Amino acid sequence: MPKTPLPGWKNRKVNAHIHKSFTKAYDRLDSKVQRSFKRRLLKFRNDPFQVELNNHPLKGRWQGYRSINISGDFRAIYKNVDTDRVVFVAIGSHSQLYK
Repeated sequence: MPKTPLPGWKNRKVNAHIHKSFTKAYDRLDSKVQRSFKRRLLKFRNDPFQVELNNHPLKGRWQGYRSINISGDFRAIYKNVDTDRVVFVAIGSHSQLYK
């Protein structure tokens, strides 16, 4: 199991907040991707390090943030606020987010 940035995360639901920049990008997505995010968010809240989420730290301009897989080429980027609270700040295709 990978090292977690959330000490004590086991047996605790993650409280996820959504930044307004995330909401703007989310609203522009296809409804299929939106549904995929909702399903992944439920999994993330229960266990942010489920293998299928591919939760990993980012580098470069996104240093200090983490990413999870949504579907195919789509990713959601978030930042840890504290041990059980995160803020999702961006969502989009790999090429949109990491250009």
